[in-house]
Amino acid sequence: MSSQVAPAAQTSSTSRAASSSPTRKFEFISRPQFKQQTFDEIYGVPENFLEIEVRNPETHVGYGRGMYTDYEIVCRTNIPAFKLKYSVVRRRYSDFEYFRDILERESSRVTIPPLPGKVFTNRFSDEVIEHRREGLEKFLQIVAGHPLLQTGSKVLCGFIQDPQWDRNQWL
Repeated sequence: MSSQVAPAAQTSSTSRAASSSPTRKFEFISRPQFKQQTFDEIYGVPENFLEIEVRNPETHVGYGRGMYTDYEIVCRTNIPAFKLKYSVVRRRYSDFEYFRDILERESSRVTIPPLPGKVFTNRFSDEVIEHRREGLEKFLQIVAGHPLLQTGSKVLCGFIQDPQWDRNQWL
């Protein structure tokens, strides 16, 4: 008889547990309805865009240490912080060094990325110039794309867009 009581006790406790558990309802969550985009919305000018390109390196021949390479900076943007929607300027590597130093002094809240390293041997070879061009482009894309620098830097837009930019005015 005790063997019959045990199953009854198990049955009654499981039936109580089943009857006291909340019933689960499966609710289907509807997906948000998406508006069909127009052709202009898909392929039009983005709300904010910034394109920075460093290209066309030119090596200028001088006497002794007078040789140098400069690079063309092309900027296309609709960001209000920049005065021009399209600009093209030329800068030397030493201009980038001054620019980076000014940015570091000017903005203590932003970590300024490093420039590609200075090269002392074979610095006018095509490989070295191309490697440096890529590094300068990456540097400018990071710096120009930073919102705190776009709104807070006095030197950023001038360096990228002003053909008369003079590093001596920032010393």
